[in-house]
Amino acid sequence: MSSLIDQLRRIAGAANVLHEGDLDAYETDWRKRARGKALAVVRPGSTGEVAAVVKACAAAGVSIVPQGGNTGLVVGSTPDSSGTQVVLNLARMNAVRAVDADNLTMTVEAGCVLQMVQDAAQVAGFLFPLSLAAEGSCTIGGNLATNAGGTQVVRYGNARELCLGLEVVTAAGEVWDGLSGLRKDNTGYDLRDLFIGSEGTLGIITAATLRLHPLPAATLTAWAALPSLEDAQALLGLAHRQLGASLTGFEVMGQFALSLVVRHFSQLRVPLYEDSPYCVLLETSDSESEEHARTRLERLLEQALEDGCVTDAVLAGNLSQARQLWHVRESIPLAQAEEGLNIKHDISIPVSRIPEFCLETDALLRREIPGVRLVNFGHLGDGNLHYNVQAPEGGDNQAFLRDWEDRVNTLVYDSVQAFGGSISAEHGVGSLKLDKLPHYKSPVALDMMRAIKKALDPANTLNPGRVVRPFA
Repeated sequence: MSSLIDQLRRIAGAANVLHEGDLDAYETDWRKRARGKALAVVRPGSTGEVAAVVKACAAAGVSIVPQGGNTGLVVGSTPDSSGTQVVLNLARMNAVRAVDADNLTMTVEAGCVLQMVQDAAQVAGFLFPLSLAAEGSCTIGGNLATNAGGTQVVRYGNARELCLGLEVVTAAGEVWDGLSGLRKDNTGYDLRDLFIGSEGTLGIITAATLRLHPLPAATLTAWAALPSLEDAQALLGLAHRQLGASLTGFEVMGQFALSLVVRHFSQLRVPLYEDSPYCVLLETSDSESEEHARTRLERLLEQALEDGCVTDAVLAGNLSQARQLWHVRESIPLAQAEEGLNIKHDISIPVSRIPEFCLETDALLRREIPGVRLVNFGHLGDGNLHYNVQAPEGGDNQAFLRDWEDRVNTLVYDSVQAFGGSISAEHGVGSLKLDKLPHYKSPVALDMMRAIKKALDPANTLNPGRVVRPFA
C-alpha cells in the first residue's frame, strides 16, 4: 500500500497523512469501547482534496471511514482492526463560507466544531439552535451525518430540520453541490435528506447550508421536582398549552442519575432531587422581553404546583444560574462514566407511552438482575430517553457488560418495539447496533436501505460495516 500512501501525500500534503506513530485519537472511539488500526489518517483541507482521496482509495480497493470530532457513541467513525482502512478526518475543513442574513442561512464546512458554528451565528446576530453536550468537540458534518438531536429539538427539530443544503463527495469521488439555501425545491428526490443520517455510508458531507433563527430577546430556565413520570408528562402538556412555540427545552432526570452527579461532582449544586423521583429542566425563549417570558414561566409553575404535578420549583435568576442548571444535566453522562462501564440505550418512545414503558421495563430488568441500577434521563419533550443500565452497587462493571449486555439490550429493545418506539433516537446505528437492526426494522425497510447503499456505493467503500449490511 506504499504507493497509495505516496499518492495520498501528494493530494493532502505529507504533514496531513498520518501513517505511523500514535494515532490513538483517531483509532479509539469516544466511549473507549473499541480500538481499531488504520492504514493511514488523511486530513484533507478542501472538497477537491476529499474527492481526490476518495478516487485514489476506490482505485486501490481501500475502504474509507469518514470522521469529524470522533465523538459518536455507536462506534461509527473509527476504523476496524484490519489496518487496511483509511480514516478521512475533516477537522481541517473548518471555514465559514458565507452568511446570508436576508435568507437566514449560513454555509459552513463539515469540520466546523458545533460551538464555533453557534458562535459565528451569534456574531452575525442570529441563533443556530443545535445544542449538544459535546458541542465543544463534535463537528457539524458529524452532526448531520448522524442527524443529531440535542436539547432543543422540541422547538427547532433535529439536525435535519436545521439544514437546507449539502455539498457531498460521492463514493465515486464526484462532488454534488446541493448548497442551495432554498426552502422549496420539488425537482425530484430529496438527496439532502438521503445523506443526512446516513452516517457516512452513502457519501461524505463536506459542507452545509444551515438554517438560522432570530436571537431571542430572553431565555429563561426553570428546574422542577416531580413525583413521577406521569407528572412530568402532565407538566409537558401544560407547558405546550401555556408556552406554545416558546418552549425550547424539556429535559427529564431520574433521581439516581442526579445522585451520580452529586457523588462524582460534589462541587455542583443539584437542587430539589433528594426527595423527588424525577426532576425536569425546562427552558423557554421569548421574542418580546425578559419580563414577558418570566411572567409566562412563573404562571406555568404556579399552575403546575396548584395541579400537583410539581412539588417544588426554582427559576434561574440570571444567565449564570441557568448555565449551572444545564451543567448539572450535561454532567450526568460524565458522572455515569465515573461510576463505571454501563449499558447505554438511546431510545425514542411516543411521549404518551413513556411512563408505562419505564414502569414495565424497570420492573423487568430488576427481576432479571437483582440490584441493577437504572440511569434514566433525556429529552422528554421529543420522546427521547437515555435509558442506561448500571451494574449493582459494588459489582464488577466489566464483568457486568460481558455477561449481561446482549441480554439487557434484547430486553430493552423488545420493550421499545412493543411500545412503538425506536432503538436509536439520535446516536445512530454505527456498528454497535448493526446486527440488532434486522430484528427491529421491517424487512421492506432494510431491503430499500440495502438497495440505496448498493446504488450509491456499489463497491462498499464508504464506512463499511455501519448502519446496514448491503449485500446480505
